[in-house]
Amino acid sequence: MHFVLCTAYFSVLLVLAMYGLHRSHLVFTCWKFRNKLRALSSSTKPLQLTAGEVVPYVTVQLPLYNEATVATRLLDQVAKLEYPRERLEIQVLDDSTDETVSLVRAHVARLREGGLDIVYMHRTDRTGYKAGALDAGLVVAKGEFVAIFDADFLPQSDFLRATIPHFSEPQVGMVQTRWGHLNRNHSLITRVQALMLDGHHLVENRARSAAGWLFNFSGTGGIWRKAAIASSGGWQHDTLTEDLDLSYRAQLAGWKFVYRENVISPAELPEDLIALRAQQFRWAKGTVQTSRKLMARVMRAELSVGQRIEAFFHLTPHFAYPLMVILSVLLLPALILMPATNPETMLLIDLPLCIGTTGSLAAFYCMAESVQGRRRRDALRYLPALLALGAGLAPHLSKAVFEGMRSMAGEFVRTPKKGVAQGRYRATSDLPVVEAALCVFSFASTVASVQTGHWFATPFAALFTFGYGFVAVTVVGEQRGRLAGSADEDGLAVAAAQPLEV
Repeated sequence: MHFVLCTAYFSVLLVLAMYGLHRSHLVFTCWKFRNKLRALSSSTKPLQLTAGEVVPYVTVQLPLYNEATVATRLLDQVAKLEYPRERLEIQVLDDSTDETVSLVRAHVARLREGGLDIVYMHRTDRTGYKAGALDAGLVVAKGEFVAIFDADFLPQSDFLRATIPHFSEPQVGMVQTRWGHLNRNHSLITRVQALMLDGHHLVENRARSAAGWLFNFSGTGGIWRKAAIASSGGWQHDTLTEDLDLSYRAQLAGWKFVYRENVISPAELPEDLIALRAQQFRWAKGTVQTSRKLMARVMRAELSVGQRIEAFFHLTPHFAYPLMVILSVLLLPALILMPATNPETMLLIDLPLCIGTTGSLAAFYCMAESVQGRRRRDALRYLPALLALGAGLAPHLSKAVFEGMRSMAGEFVRTPKKGVAQGRYRATSDLPVVEAALCVFSFASTVASVQTGHWFATPFAALFTFGYGFVAVTVVGEQRGRLAGSADEDGLAVAAAQPLEV
């Protein structure tokens, strides 16, 4: 049993360390290509809109589903795009089943009266979900290029002027811009999310773009050449991450992608933990589905060894979540059976856990902060919270990984948006029983680490404890708050229905 435990523990730790080394490699790649990245940001000049000059026809697609709190804000923002009105089409692709339909129809009519070429398309079913809506719009789109924005985004007025010039190169099929965060400072949860997304955009995307590796359209805040979509097989809905799926198929077909870190598309972050879990679940499950669908094809493609290796890490990051759960379970017996009675044991068990968990993450997120002119110490300050939140989400996202391995497609559960009305749309969640149980187990690991002298392991066992406990308590608290809110609304409705007594 001792041998089996050691083998399992160090095998899990080795795989997690491999993903940690990969993060470090991305940081090194950004540093290696820093001059190239700096030149890309400064060399591409915005499109100059001069009288009489013919510019490409562009369609802007706005996929919606029950977005009453943010839809009109998005429409008003898109109407401000700096582009000749005779060469711009707006498609509102609405799959809504609530008051969003009437609200958006009326707003579209007003914008059309103001001279904007804007069309409203409403589907009576959600076949294919977002991918199906985008595909339906693409069939009748007038534009040679297609920009896509989700409902909670606020595209900047110069978005098209900044991105269209890249398509002067015939092989460029897509330009992705960086996501901004409208509510970064709302809470600890939004600050940690912002840091996580900044790491993706300002380290992962920059490194992959500069090195010539495959990277992905992020589902929104980007613009496609219509021919690139068509020649790559179009939007397909056999995975929950249609954006990642199409991105890989397009690049395997020979299309080139461009990433613009200095063109920012602001968006809203989920402000409650239940909504964040729902969003991350869909992303995790869809990424696993895409890896099932395309990994073999990627490995057989005419790509360099470096491109294949990077594609593997790009398509499999969520497998780290079940490994984290396993590690937190193995930690307690490992601490008990392998007491830190000598320096060699400390180096074998505690130091790898310490360095593998924090070292690469610290470098990764410090770079993400510094690139945008923010302080590196802010990344270090929020790193413990990021680690704890990642651990707390691990059981739920492990379930997403297993579902992605078992089945393709599934229901596309959209992330609720706050917009102008707090609490109008809410994600659902089951009771966090597993998280609560793992919290208790990890607390036992924390105590054991102190009693056995594994001092390096103590803070990490404590992080697991806090992460699992934070998610369990927060989710239960949000559920109770919603139940109380529903009860209050029901009470007000009953009171309003009662006749007044004189």
